[in-house]
Order: sequence, then C-alpha cells, then structure tokens
Amino acid sequence: MPRIPADEALIAGRWRRGSGGPADTVDPATGRTLATVHAVSPDEVAEAAQGAAQAAADPRWRRLLPHQRAQLLHRIAELIEESAEELAALQTADTGKALTETRALVASAAATFRYTAAALETAEEAITPSRGDYVTMSVYEPIGVVGAVNPWNSPVASDAQKLAPALAGGNAVLLKPAEWTPLVSLSLGRIISGALDELGLPAGLLSVLPGRGSIVGDAIVRDPRVGKVTFTGGTSTGRTLAHAAAEKLMPVSLELGGKSPTVVLADADVEQALAGVMFGVFSSSGQSCIAGSRLFVAREIYAEFVGELVERVRKLRVGPGTAPDTQVAPLVHHRHRDSVAAYVDLARSEGARVLCGGAVPEGAEYRDGAYYLPTVIDGLPNSSRTCQEEIFGPVLVALPFDDEDDLARQANSSVYGLACGIWTRDHRAAWQIARRVDAGTVWINTYKQFSIATPFGGMKESGLGREKGRDGIRAYQRQKSLYWGVSDAPLPWAN
Repeated sequence: MPRIPADEALIAGRWRRGSGGPADTVDPATGRTLATVHAVSPDEVAEAAQGAAQAAADPRWRRLLPHQRAQLLHRIAELIEESAEELAALQTADTGKALTETRALVASAAATFRYTAAALETAEEAITPSRGDYVTMSVYEPIGVVGAVNPWNSPVASDAQKLAPALAGGNAVLLKPAEWTPLVSLSLGRIISGALDELGLPAGLLSVLPGRGSIVGDAIVRDPRVGKVTFTGGTSTGRTLAHAAAEKLMPVSLELGGKSPTVVLADADVEQALAGVMFGVFSSSGQSCIAGSRLFVAREIYAEFVGELVERVRKLRVGPGTAPDTQVAPLVHHRHRDSVAAYVDLARSEGARVLCGGAVPEGAEYRDGAYYLPTVIDGLPNSSRTCQEEIFGPVLVALPFDDEDDLARQANSSVYGLACGIWTRDHRAAWQIARRVDAGTVWINTYKQFSIATPFGGMKESGLGREKGRDGIRAYQRQKSLYWGVSDAPLPWAN
C-alpha cells in the first residue's frame, strides 16, 4: 500500500485541513476507503487566491529570468523521478489504473517539467519589422494567477501539463484536483512546495484545493484575482466554466470530451489494426477523452474484422491495477461504473447487438470493485445516442462504411472533434482522410501516442486552445508590444 498523503490541503503555501467538509476517496478495485480528504471552503479559495496574487508579484519570483525559473522546473522533475514508484502506486490505488500505465504517466509528468524548462530557456521574444521612426518589440509577461481544474482519469500527467507551463510563464497556480482522485495531486503539491522552499521562492505560488467542482471550482473561476482558467473534463462543465469566464472577459483553455473515430480501411494490416483498435479504446478502461470509441470498418472486411476483434476482446484480462497481467482495470468509481452500464442498457433499447461484454464480470474477485467487461456493440446507426454521446468506459461501437465520402460524413457527424485513428497501408488515403476528419489529433497506424513537444487540443465541442509544444508556455502569458521612438523630431501633427 502506498503512503497516503496527510489529510491537508495546500492553501496559500500552508498545509492544513480544509473546512469544507469530509469526503472519502475509494480504491476502485476493492471498494475500500483509502483516505478521508477535507475539502476547502470558498473562503479558503479566496485566501489561496490572495496568497497567489502576492506570490506572483513577489520580486523573488517576478524578477526571475526565464533560465532561473527553468531551474525550478528541472528540480521538480528530479523530485518526481525520486518519488516515481510511490506516485505510481498512489495513482493506481486512487484511480484503479494498471500500475504499468501509472508508471508511464509519472514518467510523462517528469518529462513534461523537463521539456517545459528547456522550452522556457530557449523561448524567444521578437523585434518586429519597423514601419516608421521607431523600433517595435513583442514581449510576454505573466498573467498572474492561474486556476487549473483537472479530471480524475490521469491526474499526475494532467497536473504536469498545466502546472509546468503556468509556472514557466511566471504565474502562481490554484490547482483543483478531481473530487474522486485527489491523492496524487496532493502528493505532487508536497513535491512542488518542497522545491519552492528549497530554492527560496514564495510558498504561495501553488495551492492544491480539493473539493467539489460546483463549489471549489466555481470559486476559483469567479475569483477576481484569477486571470485565466485551464480545464480538462466534460463538455457540459466546460461550457458552464466558459460562461463564467466570459463574464470576466478572462481567457480559458478547455480540453473537453470526445467520441473519437478509429478507421480501418480494407487494405490495413489486420494484426496491427486489431491491436491498435483494442488499445485505443480498452486501455485506461476506456476512461480517456481520446478513446477510439467509434470504430468504422470498410464494409468489405467488416464482418471478418469485427468477428476477430470480438474474439480477442473476450480474452482481455480484467483485474486490479496492481496485477502485472491486467489489461482492463476497474473503473474509477462505482457510480461511474453504473453510468457506463446504463449506456449499454440504452444501446440495447436502441436495438444494438452486444457482441461481447455488456455486464459486470462474475466472480468473487470482482464483487467489491468497480469492474465492467470490455464491450463491443454494433447494429446501430451513427445517429443513435450510443454512437453520439461520450460513454467514457470500455465500450466500443462498430459501424461499416462504404467509401471515403461516406466515412467522412459519418466520422464528422458528431459534436466532438478531439482525435482520430486511421489504419491503412495507403499513404494517399491516410493523408486525405486525416485532412477531412474534424479532429485536433490524428494518428495513422498507431494510437494514443503523445509527445509533449506536439500541441494537443480539440475542435468543436472538444475544446478551445492548445496545450503542449513550445507555444504552450505562451498560453499562460500576456503579449505586450513596445515602441521605441528613434527620431529626435517631434511628432508631425501640430505644425
């Protein structure tokens, strides 16, 4: 059992118990309580925001040059790596994810801080072309206080993708972890607060504020000292957050839901495609915004491909995240498992054929956990609710397509536009489909591969803005133009 963080929130640089009331966080594999975490109150959010504003303006932070801020990011990466096994075990206990996956996520978090440090050290401002007797410059400055609201499915990686560029940009951050999975974010808060203390930087640069989104998240978004909010989560919550931000004329970054198409053309390498399709939707137990949850297969190979897929899905190993051979771990919470099951019941009512799965696994080892069998469904039109709404679980809907035009129509017939996968040997077809599909990320003959150096984000109701990449830091800064007059003559307006 990993070491569970103390029941304290990080509020304006001080660790103490929140006054917003207790909530249990539960091990999804066993149903047992891991810890009782006390949420913060709106007043404590305001206290954290005030402390963040003071820390962001503190000369010890505000006057640091970019390469000096990069030293903090490098140190955080080192400390994450030193605690990697503990963080991975904690995230497995809190989210149910397989330990192999949480180890990779922790490594990704450390790499995010390292990459962002390097990008910060090499980021350039610009002398822009002059159009008169002046020199023009474009420079970047911190926003001040940033609110970061994160989901429950991959907290350590999501935290790093927001904290690293926000700190690199010279800001202070209010981090709100998901109510169901706060433990690894609190542990990461301990690591970062330790690095701040070690380097003599203001403690209020980071607060970690557990609690319900409707209370704590809302208080963060509406606080007048918060100058930007970055959010990863459901589309409905993102829309509510965007409305609140609009009232403040405050920028937001939103990484929201998806119902991503994964496409198998008739000429695809079948073995590669079968493995990729299963990994794309059943890894993370389908609890991923980029899950390839709509499978489009060329009609001429549809029956054979889906038949083989179903046989292989039936053999996937369901079990606790701590078991080395687990492929499909429990869902994050029993309430979420029930939501996924309700969607499969909806599919049946819409006339679907459940080809495999569609139930809670049997056996004493599954009795207390939030398990659900990997499920493949077909027989539905793309317009059905099952094909249109994000299920966020191990449920794949298969549909045939006739030609490239039919595929583009069906794939783009969705409010979402986050990701897409294409399996084919035909590079021409891959290029054309990739350009026609509305998606922020397209994988060709692979899936769910990520580079911190490559921008990520969605189209349509899958979000606004981009994370990652060299420009990821700029999303947490304000751009300013400077004009330097170089003429001794007065401005010629009152001759």
